[in-house]
Amino acid sequence: MPARKLTSRRSGLGAFALAALLTCVVEPAQALYPKKGDSAPHHGVRDARRKVIQGIDVSRWQGEIDWARVKDAGTRFAFIKATEGGDHLDPNFKRNWAEAKKHGVARGAYHFVWWCRSAKEQVRWFKKHIPRDPDALPPVLDVEWQNGSQCTRRISKELALAKINEMLKGLREHTGKKPIIYTDINFHEDVLEGELKDHPFWLRSTAAPLAKRYERDRWEFWQFTTTGRVPGVSGDVDRNAFFGSEREFDAWRQGRFDIGSRKWHGGEPKVAIRTPPPTPAGLRAPKAAGGTKLKFAPPGRIPSRTAANRDIGVTGSIGKN
Repeated sequence: MPARKLTSRRSGLGAFALAALLTCVVEPAQALYPKKGDSAPHHGVRDARRKVIQGIDVSRWQGEIDWARVKDAGTRFAFIKATEGGDHLDPNFKRNWAEAKKHGVARGAYHFVWWCRSAKEQVRWFKKHIPRDPDALPPVLDVEWQNGSQCTRRISKELALAKINEMLKGLREHTGKKPIIYTDINFHEDVLEGELKDHPFWLRSTAAPLAKRYERDRWEFWQFTTTGRVPGVSGDVDRNAFFGSEREFDAWRQGRFDIGSRKWHGGEPKVAIRTPPPTPAGLRAPKAAGGTKLKFAPPGRIPSRTAANRDIGVTGSIGKN
């Protein structure tokens, strides 16, 4: 049913004010990154935009990127496609890798798994092309079913996990850092649910909160839209949010905090410990009263409160027997 039009000027201004207020309530973090947007925003993922640390992921499909503008928009990290399968190198990888570092955007490389190639071939390929930069973010292993591609092979869960573990081991040996696992809803449900809990996970959900799409109690990165808009990137780009604080993000980059297991390796936040009082509360008078030990009458010595012994001149007092 079409809504009835407001005829008075006052009603129109009231509606405008209410809409503005609701916008602030729904998107309170928009002011954090006013230069960023979304060409097809979905209300189900609005919580992701409230996260302080935001990033993107890119490949050849984003074309030539102006990394200075990307940085100026508040982009804190970028995952850059490097390799795929056992014979493909993203043609824009080297340029994106160098330019992101030049302009101060923390970056990590990702490898797209090809189920029609052996794990051994893929390890050899990404070791050849993914740099071992000490200041880079840990690498990412991108695991999805290749629907609509030349490789439509669906392998068993056991074989998929065996390949994943072999490639995770190869990435860690090559970079010295624990890899991140990227996946989507279908592959997680088929293969990864309840598995590899020690690794950080980067999950895709572009229409609903992660908790409604994944049987997983913890995650580290959320890819919340594929239609994001960020200055410096022409057209749509994937936007991502980090689940954690500034302290955790910095410590993770320095190798002092494992975001997968949530364990610190030095420099963890100090928690103030309150020293318990020397005696149970209520047994000593305040210092202003001398701090002497208080004496309590046994229960049997306290007269009962009845009409016969109440002093009606003082509310709540007990009269003497």
